[in-house]
Amino acid sequence: MSLNSYGHIFRVTTWGESHGPALGATVDGCPPGVPLDAADLQVWLDKRKPGQNKFTTQRREADEVEILSGVFEGVSTGTPIQLMIRNTDQRSKDYGDIADKFRPGHADITYWQKYGIRDYRGGGRSSARETASRVAAGGVARQALKTLAPKVEIVGYMVGMGEKSIDRARFDWAEIERNPFWTPDADAAKDWAGYLDGLRKSGSSVGALIEVTIRNCPPGLGAPVYGKLDTDLAAAMMSINAVKGVEIGEGMAAARLTGEANADEISMGPDGPVFSSNHAGGILGGISSGQDIVVRFAVKPTSSILTPRKTITRSGEATEIITKGRHDPCVGIRAVPVAEAMAAAVILDHLLLDRGQTGGARGPIG
Repeated sequence: MSLNSYGHIFRVTTWGESHGPALGATVDGCPPGVPLDAADLQVWLDKRKPGQNKFTTQRREADEVEILSGVFEGVSTGTPIQLMIRNTDQRSKDYGDIADKFRPGHADITYWQKYGIRDYRGGGRSSARETASRVAAGGVARQALKTLAPKVEIVGYMVGMGEKSIDRARFDWAEIERNPFWTPDADAAKDWAGYLDGLRKSGSSVGALIEVTIRNCPPGLGAPVYGKLDTDLAAAMMSINAVKGVEIGEGMAAARLTGEANADEISMGPDGPVFSSNHAGGILGGISSGQDIVVRFAVKPTSSILTPRKTITRSGEATEIITKGRHDPCVGIRAVPVAEAMAAAVILDHLLLDRGQTGGARGPIG
């Protein structure tokens, strides 16, 4: 299986399977001299790890990250950083019944069609367990951004669950860390708790809408044609398990606007250009404008449910399947820290690309 890497200068390769002894990431291109230890990464892994509440899978993993190389005396050396997270709570027996059946909505059938080999123990590489590696690598990116662009802030949150949405009039940045859904709307969090608990008890699942805001991103990141910042951000989010749609700024809703309504008018402020609105989501022509970058994506319902579903076996025989094991009733909850990690990796990568091409030079305004 090829194509397990992403990024240009800051490049991450993930490895390992859901039910193997360990998984991890090799991070290449981190600048030297970045303060880094395992605790800097663990704080982000603790946000993603399973079993923290009844709304996530009850698989119990400490997700403790080990740094095997690329750090000396508390700082990065500029050489590859090897990260490892041991699996400690696999229950491969939960998947024995599906060894010869394809789970609807999962990658089982496509993996078999492509490779002729299938790791049915939790899905192998197709499992969302792989995202722990991304979060660890994203922690490295955050540490580098803290050194190179300390004003950058990356915050992910849930804005919708199934048919339910937040009320943006109640948007509270401080609320995001206070509830299990990473949502900025306290009233929505209370409503969603009962709603999701009912789905969980019935053995069903539901999708979600996640948003990531990148604040204080410097203007000038990205390139106009094949190196667009929004292209790489969209690809990064689309690569997350169960994501089925990505939009930047106004996104799909821009198709319903007129040119007058969509244009973000520009005026000169005391510290530089000021935009009247942000329909573009902080990116114009593939290049960051200095406004907040807003990325939004849809996560499908978890395919592992207890309702019998029709499927076939590898020999083509019709059958039914119930997916046992421990699964998230809304996988979007744990997608939030994964999205933040991917955003951090992309922003750092483009910051390094810009430094390499322009040295940080900018066209003067005013």
